[in-house]
Amino acid sequence: MAENSELIVLVPDEVGERALAALDGVRAVRYDESAGPEGLPPEAADAEILIPGFLAQDAAAAMIQACPKVRLVQLLSAGAEKFVGHLPDGVALSDCKGAHGGVTAEWVLATILAVVRELPAFVRNQLTGRWDQHVTDTLLGKRILLVGAGDLAEQTSRRLAPFDVGPVTLVGSRARDGVHGTDELPDLLPEADVVVLLVPLTDATRGLVDAAFLAAMADGALLVNAARGPVVRTDALLAELQSGRLRAAVDVTDPEPLPADHPLWSAPNLLLTPHVGGSVPGHLDRAYRVVVTQLEAVRAGQEPPNLVVGQY
Repeated sequence: MAENSELIVLVPDEVGERALAALDGVRAVRYDESAGPEGLPPEAADAEILIPGFLAQDAAAAMIQACPKVRLVQLLSAGAEKFVGHLPDGVALSDCKGAHGGVTAEWVLATILAVVRELPAFVRNQLTGRWDQHVTDTLLGKRILLVGAGDLAEQTSRRLAPFDVGPVTLVGSRARDGVHGTDELPDLLPEADVVVLLVPLTDATRGLVDAAFLAAMADGALLVNAARGPVVRTDALLAELQSGRLRAAVDVTDPEPLPADHPLWSAPNLLLTPHVGGSVPGHLDRAYRVVVTQLEAVRAGQEPPNLVVGQY
C-alpha cells in the first residue's frame, strides 16, 4: 500500500469510527457484524483491514471471504486463538495486547482476595442470616506463581506488590532474565500458594494444566485462570476441587459458555465468573487506542507491533 493512498478499515462500532476519524489517510467504515456478510457496506470491496467486534469473532470468518482485498485482521482483544490457523492465505493477524491487561489484572487480584478472605461463603451466610465469625486466610506473604510473562503478568505483579505478598515468580515459554521457563514448572509449582494462568491459548498451552500439573501444586493452593478455558483440563480440575485438595477461581471455562448442567457450576472450592475480566466501562476506548498505534505503523509502511501471524 502506498503511503499516500487511502486505507479503508472496516469497524464494527461507533467507538471505532470515532477513534480512527483523526488518523490521516485512514477511512473507517462501519459494518453490521450481526448481519454477517450482508451487513458489509459497498466499501468492503476495497477494504484492507477488518476489525471484528470485541469477543464476537466467530462472525468474522465469512466476512473475510467477502472482502477480497483484506490483508489484515486487527483484533480488539488479546486472545487470537480463534483466528490463528483459520485465515486465508495472505491475510495477517494482529491482536490488541496491552489494552486489557490492567483491568484483567484487577479481576485476578479481586478473586484472589475474595477466595483467601472467604467472601463467597460470607455472602451465602448473609443470605441465610448465619453469623459465622472465624479466622480467614490472608494474602499477606503468599507466594505467587504467574504462568505467563507478558503485559498481563507485569500488570498483575504490579498490583500484587502493595499487598506485601511473598515472592512473585514469572514463568514464560522460555527462560530469560527474571523469568523462568515452563520446563521448570514441576519444581516451582509445589512452592506456590497461588498459581495464576496468564498465557495465550496456543498449541503449547492447550491442556498445559493437566492432572500432573495440578498434582504438583501444594495442598490448599489456589489456581486462578485468567487465560483461556482450554489451558486447563476441566476433568482434572474437577477432580481436585471435589477432593477438596485445591481451590480455584476461573473467568474462563472449557466449554464456554458453560452449559447450565455442567458440574463446574456446583463444584466446591470454586469461584466462577462468566469471562468478564476485561469487560468493564471503557474497554473499547482502550482497545482502539492500541488499534490506532497499529494503523499508524501500517501507514508508515511498517508492520503493526502486535502482529501475530503473517506479514503486512
